[in-house]
Amino acid sequence: MSARFWEDTPLEKLDRGQWEALCDGCGKCCLHKLEDEETGEMFPTNVSCRLLDRATAQCSDYRHRHAYVSECVRLNRDNVHTIDWLPSTCAYGLRAAGKPLPGWHYLVCGDRDAVHRAGESVRGWTISEDDAGDFENHLIDREL
Repeated sequence: MSARFWEDTPLEKLDRGQWEALCDGCGKCCLHKLEDEETGEMFPTNVSCRLLDRATAQCSDYRHRHAYVSECVRLNRDNVHTIDWLPSTCAYGLRAAGKPLPGWHYLVCGDRDAVHRAGESVRGWTISEDDAGDFENHLIDREL
């Protein structure tokens, strides 16, 4: 693996380990979004998937998540260019657009907790879908 593979290697050429390493661990993609049926506009909520460990912002069963959450999107080289709800800070989306990773990304700074200190993760401000009730009551006004 090259020292800065995320800069040197196109997404389409990343191996599985490099692809997985690109994830910054923010957990934002695990939040439910509501779609306006007329406009198609997406609105984020503070409601997380039941598998999200809200203390770590990590999936509690990443390997088997599709067995429990069938609608969980498996981000890959083919769909990363077409998914329009990825967080604006998502490393996959940034790299697909030819943009650099933010300074708080652990591949850049070497610190896995930097994403949390920078306030760019879901740690500490979400509620589980099991406890949320009506998702419309959990819309947020922050950009993801």
